[in-house]
Parts: sequence; structure tokens; C-alpha cells
Amino acid sequence: MALSLDREAYYRRIKRLYSNWQKGEDEYATIDAIVVSVGVDEETVYAKSTALQTWLFGYELTDTIMVFCEDKIFFMASKKKVEFLKQIANSKSNESTNGVPAITLLIREKNESNKANFDKMIEALKSSKNGKRIGVFSKDKFPGEFMNSWNDALNKEGFEKVDISAVVAYTIAVKEDGEIALMRKAAAITSEVFTKFLKDRVMEIVDADEKVRHSKLAESVEKAIEEKKYLSGADPSTVEMCYPPIIQSGGNYNLKFSVVSEKSYVHFGTVTCAMGIRYKSYCVKLCEIYAAVMDMVKKQKPELLSKITKNLGFAMGIEFREGSLVINSKNQYRLKKGMVFSLNVGFSDLLNKEGKKPEEKTYALFIGDTVLVEEDGPATLLTSVKKKVKNVSILLKKEDEEEVEEDDDTEGILLGRGSRAALLPERTRNELTAEEKRRAHQKELATQLNEEARRRLTEQKGEQQIQRARKSNISYKNPSLMPKEPHIREMKIYIDKKYETVIMPVFGIATPFHIATIKNISMSVEGDYTYLRINFYCPGSALGRNEGNIFPNPEATFVKEITYRASNLKTPGEQLVPALNLQNAFRIIKEVQKRYKTREAEEKEKEGIVKQDSLVINLNRSNPKLKDLYIRPNIAQKRMQGSLEAHVNGFRFTSVRGDKVDILYNNIKHAVFQPCDGEMIIVLHFHLKNAIMFGKKRHTDVQFYTEVGEITTDLGKHQHMHDRDDLYAEQMEREMRHKLKTAFKNFIEKVESLTKEELEFEVPFRELGFNGAPYRSTCLLQPTSSALVNCTEWPPFVVTLDEVELIHFERVQFHLKNFDMVIVYKDYSKKVTMINAIPVASLDPIKEWLNSCDIKYTEGVQSLNWTKIMKTIVDDPEGFFEQGGWSFLEPEGEGSDAESGGSGSEIEDETFNPSEEEDDDEEDTDEDYSSEAEESDYSKESLGSEEERGKDWDELEEEARKADRESRYEEEEERSRTISRKRKGASSQSSGHHRSSHSRSPGRSSAPPKKKRK
Repeated sequence: MALSLDREAYYRRIKRLYSNWQKGEDEYATIDAIVVSVGVDEETVYAKSTALQTWLFGYELTDTIMVFCEDKIFFMASKKKVEFLKQIANSKSNESTNGVPAITLLIREKNESNKANFDKMIEALKSSKNGKRIGVFSKDKFPGEFMNSWNDALNKEGFEKVDISAVVAYTIAVKEDGEIALMRKAAAITSEVFTKFLKDRVMEIVDADEKVRHSKLAESVEKAIEEKKYLSGADPSTVEMCYPPIIQSGGNYNLKFSVVSEKSYVHFGTVTCAMGIRYKSYCVKLCEIYAAVMDMVKKQKPELLSKITKNLGFAMGIEFREGSLVINSKNQYRLKKGMVFSLNVGFSDLLNKEGKKPEEKTYALFIGDTVLVEEDGPATLLTSVKKKVKNVSILLKKEDEEEVEEDDDTEGILLGRGSRAALLPERTRNELTAEEKRRAHQKELATQLNEEARRRLTEQKGEQQIQRARKSNISYKNPSLMPKEPHIREMKIYIDKKYETVIMPVFGIATPFHIATIKNISMSVEGDYTYLRINFYCPGSALGRNEGNIFPNPEATFVKEITYRASNLKTPGEQLVPALNLQNAFRIIKEVQKRYKTREAEEKEKEGIVKQDSLVINLNRSNPKLKDLYIRPNIAQKRMQGSLEAHVNGFRFTSVRGDKVDILYNNIKHAVFQPCDGEMIIVLHFHLKNAIMFGKKRHTDVQFYTEVGEITTDLGKHQHMHDRDDLYAEQMEREMRHKLKTAFKNFIEKVESLTKEELEFEVPFRELGFNGAPYRSTCLLQPTSSALVNCTEWPPFVVTLDEVELIHFERVQFHLKNFDMVIVYKDYSKKVTMINAIPVASLDPIKEWLNSCDIKYTEGVQSLNWTKIMKTIVDDPEGFFEQGGWSFLEPEGEGSDAESGGSGSEIEDETFNPSEEEDDDEEDTDEDYSSEAEESDYSKESLGSEEERGKDWDELEEEARKADRESRYEEEEERSRTISRKRKGASSQSSGHHRSSHSRSPGRSSAPPKKKRK
């Protein structure tokens, strides 16, 4: 494949070089021409010559000479390189357009002296301006016969050479958008490798007490960049190290980027790690140990000034370190927008007073970041890695101190390693269990949750919910609009289709009723008569599930029903049977009612639809496009294929029939890509902020998918393990899956670059997925970075994590295989979401995931009446939070003390009890929310009952009689307490502690002993 050269970038950059030369600032003012020659040297990683080539062409060209004169440019290279450079060679027609001199390409002959070509270039140098002084990169000296012969030819002519390294570096230091994007990518890869590999590896070494050499650890980092999982999706062939990773510990610290990691073993005191990544020839470096910034040193610790690094950073880009743009007291260059700098501050030879061994007595601190200079405001940070002490340090303690309190001086623990150490914050041999860690974090979240919810509800207090009044339908605005039909004069039922009105005779007067007032009609034949019964909507009759009994004037007098009777017998002289009018009326009323309800349903669908911007069509044929996709929900009754195309501000799906569905980028809340791994379809799912209309319905979820493999299997076909057709079909399916996945990924990448990362596709984490039934059937629910989704089943399930207040697990009991999950939203007026039948095995992974997302969760043994709970909260939010807020969901044993746990249970019993039918139910609630202390009491009593097996029959009979007396007393007391509770109402609360006990006796009760506490 032929290499492509960005012609526009070349002309843009060569123009900048020539304009800076023509301005004549610094060394540019003294030179007549510029000569850049690049040879072959494997040991040279960074050189100004190759940096200039990469900047102009995007590639390094070895054995190439570039001569820039006032009115000519010469490139001399091998035949292949000349073919490559022909892409930018300008003709006479476009010479003036680009505003730079014409290019002359010279082919280098391998076996000849190239004297003729050298003479042409030297002649051009002499004719450029004064022809005496040439600008060169004096530090760049390449070996080889070709380079030597060219340097000899220049030296013979006696040109005066001027080093232009600094001024050229200043020219190329200002980065364009494309270069900044590459540096951002390099920064992201560096951060990823450090966070996910190097940091974890150092912790593993400390935790396992491994003996690993600094050089070996550095080599493992170099190997890590060959693995795709650390490269943020970049191609490994475009990624390389800026310099060998530098790992230092054990008191020997040299805070420079030119040092090499030693072969000594890693010491677990202070470990400094420095590493940098080049992505497509652009570098970014990262150092990670926390230190104070320079001005703080001067103000607070002046004694450390002698130990600080000599400079505070340098410019970087194609070259890792730009020597002429170092941040120190001598440099007079001014910063420009688009420059990228590595800022780093370090302190070496710091004394650790608590260190006993030589390698523990001294340590170093080093922190670095890569920043982008902006026009106004602060610089943009490119290496976004956590840098707090807790993120970049490992706290250690000695084995013999593991049982002692951990409130020692942090600095002493941090710096003193001692013998075998245990990692405290992340990995420890004696570490806290995952459940204990989660509980600690959940306790913090609980406090935070109640405070935020109270503040949010207080702010929303002023907003009154507007009740929607039932639409008032008027048949005729004035009597003149009434039809003058003979049916009306003859006192027959007449249906006016134009005004959707039924005119009925009532007490001899033709009375109009709008079709909207009719609830239903029925017709029956009894003997010689036909009866037509018409029921109307009125206060007290159900209007529908969500409509409520809302009337404009509920105090008025309403007609509930009217029944008409007509004879089925033809009277003498009449042509038609009288009952025919009722039959026709029944049929026409049904038709009009159906048409009216359909129209109303459509209007209701359109209600609240936010008007979308118009789609801006990009007429360019190279738009990202996916063909042969199905859309869900279907546009028509039958599913149809079509193509999805990305335009300037949104997507357009066009079906084979010509139907169009537009989805704008700014209306997409979640864009999810569901790969076909383990699925029969591959899906692009869009969850929208505002619903859109198509197919006469509103939709907030739209997805485009295609099938991979057979969804149905022919069971009648003979199946055999080694059937060639089956093996071939499986192979074809695998290839198909790979092909589709690649096509979808390419489409996504193009769309993301087209929208400048504003629209980002999320991929579900299948390994975190769990089974559950949000609707009727069980499906695999998978978390993404910002939502919990299921896109493969229909209807889809999408819950935005930012909108979730808390998660409550119901029916969590040892003897049950499944539990339910309730999602409560921050908007309390929104109905809670239930996910049923989740396997108990998924409980711990779900808790771990929610904890990592900072979402509060609780659990209980019974199902709650959430409609009633949410209504109680919305009606009296202040009272709810005064009584502890969401803490009523917490088990009592986790409270701060027994009393607080008891009060919480009482609040829960009286306010949030799911059913108030009987007092027995309330007692059940007490048992379900019993504390861990009660369980321990129960277990003790169980042990007691086992010890009682040695008693004789007389003693057991006596105990049984005593238990019966206590039981009767308890029942009387319970009855009186129930009566008083009913009188006082839900606000009264029991303050005393009542305890009842049962002991087992033969022939009496086989129930296990229980203890109840209130």
C-alpha cells in the first residue's frame, strides 16, 4: 500500500517556516539558506533533522538532503522516496497559489558520486540571497558514505554554518489541531499504561514480597505497550516508548530523563517511576510521585531549595525534550498558544529520620504533567491521572504490628519499610473483606444521599404540579348549527358525523351529546323489542387508568345512562321495522367513537413532543453509512430493511420503501453499541432525551440491528457433529460476525470523529451483566459507563445511573434462589423500576458494581408497597427526612445504637408498612426487620432448649403451664395495645420495650422459640 502524504499540512507548515525566516528574527536574520541532511543512524532517537521531516511530511526519510533557498526548494533522495515526494511537488500553475518556492526533486544514485546533483544544489545555495551563510543543525551528525561526500562538497565551498536548532524548534513548537489530537492520545495511552499496568505491578511486587530488579520492571513496561488492552484502542504499531522507563528506589535517585534503570532490586521505601509514550511520533511523558509546587517550596520550606531540580520542564512534541525551550531563569522565549510543555518538579536527597537501613535514609519525590498552552485562562492538562497521596502511595506496616492500632504517623509508615509489609489501602494479606469495605462506603453515601435529597426536594417545593383538566368537547357553539334532518323532527336518534355528535330525543326534545361523553353502548333483543343502552361518563365512573375523574364542572347534574326501546314488528302501512333506527344508530355510533378515539390517541402521543431541529444533510458521498439494517420499533407492521447514514447534525434511517427517520445528535442521551459476542443480533441503540414521532407513535428508544447467524434452527434436519455442511456454516457464521463487528466499529469511529467526540458510543460490560426480568421475560442486563441496559430484547431496558437515587434489594433471604431489585429515581414523582427474579449468586457482584458507581443500596427480606412509600415522601418530604429519611430501609443492626435502630423500625412500621389490613401483619414486619442482636438471642435460646432435654416430664409440664399463663397475659396486653393504637392513629408510637418468650413443651407447640423486641 502506497504511503500518503498530507499535501495541505505540508504547504501550511512550509509557509510558516518561510514566513518566520522572512521576518528575520534571531538566527533567521543572519542566514541565506537552510540545509537539512538526514542519514542512517539506528542509535539516534531524537534529532532536529528528523523532527523537521516528520513535521513536514509525517515520516522520517533517511539518506535525504533538503535545501531551502530564497526562491527554490531541493529534495534529493532515492527513487522510491522521490516517488513519495511527488505528491507535494508543485507545478508552475499552483506555485503562486501556495505562496512558497517551487520544489525540485533529485534522484540519488547509489553507486555514483552524485556530483552533478550536488553541484545543482550548491549553485542554488550561492544564488540564494548573499549565498554565504547557511543554517544547519550543528548537533546532527549522521555517518555513512553519502552524508560524508555531501558534507565534503559543502566544506570545499567554504560556507559559513549557523546553528538554527533553537529558532526552528520555536517555529514547530506551536501545535496544530491534528498534532494536539495526537498528543492527547499519547497522554491518554501513557496514563492508561501507568494506571492499569505499572502502578498495579508495583503493588503486586510489594504485596507478594517479590524480588524484582529495576531493569526487569522497566522491560515489562515496554512489553505492556504491545498489548492492546493498555493502549486505549490505538494500533500497537504506532506506539513506542519516548525513552526506556526509569524505575528508581532504595536511596539512589537521579531525577533526569537520561538515566537508565539499575539492575538492583526494588526497595519498598519510595519508588519513583518515570515513563513516556510516543504515538505516531508524538511524545508525552508522565512522572508520578507527589511533591509540593515551586512557589510553595519558597514560601514554606526554603531549606529544600538546594534539593530541587534545576529546571521546571521543557517543550515537547515530535522530539521528547526540546533543549532550546527549557523552563528556567535564563530562557527569554515567550509562550504561544498551541505549545505543549512537560512540567516536572522533583526533590532529591531528602532525609528520612526514621530510616534504619542505608537505603531507607534518603528518598526523592518527583511529579510531572503534560500541559497544552491556551490563548486565555489556565493551560489544559493532558495527563489526567489521580495524584493525591492516597492514589500514588502505598501505606505499609510491619508484621509484628498488624494487631496494633493503625493510627500511627502516616509519613513514618509511608517511608519506613521494615521487614515483610502488608498493603493497607488496596491489597493486604490481613485486608478487610469486600463486604466490610462496601459497608463503610455505603455508610458515607447514606448521609450524603439524605442531605442531597432534602436539598433537592426543598428547591422543588415551590413548583406545583399542574393537573390536566379533561378536555371539554362542545357539539355546537350555537343552535343554528344543529342539523335540520327529518330524523330529528321524527324524534329518532341521529348521528352528526361532521360534529361527532349524537342527537337523541329526551322528553320530546332533540338533545345533542358529543361522542366524547359516551362511555359505551350496548344493544340487546328481548322478545319483540330491541333495546339500545347508552352509558355516559360522569363523576364516579372510571375514565381510565391515568385520567382520573376530572370534569370542568363536577357540581353539575349528569346523565348516567339512557335506554331506548323499539319494536321488532312492522306496523301496518310502515315500510321499515321501527327497531332498524336503533340498529343503524348502534353501528354508526361505534364507527364515530372508534374514529374519535384513534384521533385522540394520536394527539395524546404528540402531546409533549419537543420540536426537533431540522436535519442538515451532508451531500458528500463519503458519509459514514451502514446498510441492510432493521429498525426497532418497526415503521410499518412488517419489518423492513434500510440504511443508516450520519450527516452534519444527526442520523437518517431510510427504509427500502422510502420511509425516513431522523435522530439528531443533540437529542441522544445514550448511544449504545451491543456487539454480537454471545448474541444473535448486533445492535446500535439510541436512548433519546426527548421522544420522536414515527409510525404514528412516540418513541424514546430507537435501535438499528442486523442478524448474525440463524435465529431459528431446522430440527428436522439430520444433525451430526462432523457434518461438513455444519462445520462450513459455523465457519461462515464466525467470519460473518467478525465482518459485521468490524463494519459497525468503523462506522462508530467515523461518527465519533465527525462529531468531535460529542457523541460517544458506550459498549456494555458483559462480564458485569446479570439476569433479571424488568418486564415479562428474563434477559441479560448489562452495565455501561453511565447506564444499565438491555438492548437485545424488546422492549429495551435503559436506566441512566445519574438519575438513580438508590437501589433496594427485596426478598433477600437464605432459602430463596431469587431476589428483586427496586430502582428509586431522584425524581420522586417518577414511578420506581422493578427488576424481578435476579439469581442470588448475582447479589455480591451487583453490590460491588453499585458501590464502585457511588450508588447507595439497601436490602430487606420483604416486598414493600412503593406506590404508597413514594406518595408519603412527596406529600411530606420534611417529615420524611426528620424521621431519618432513607435510613428506614437499613437493617436495624447497622444503626449507631440500639435505640436509633428501634425508632427506625417504628417509623417503618407505622408509616411505610406495605399493608395495614391486620395487626398480625405489623408483627410480621417487626420480625422481618429484626436486628442481628435478635438473631443472636434466638440462637442462644435454641441452645438453651437443647440443654433442657435432660428434664423430666413433671418439670416440662410445669413449664408448659407457666408458658400458657404468660401467653394469655401477652394476648390480653396485645389486644389492649392494638385498641389504643387504633384510637391514636398512625402518629402514636410505642416507647416501651415489650418482650415475650415461648418455651417448647411436648404435645403443646412445635414452633421454635422466638424473641420479639419493639
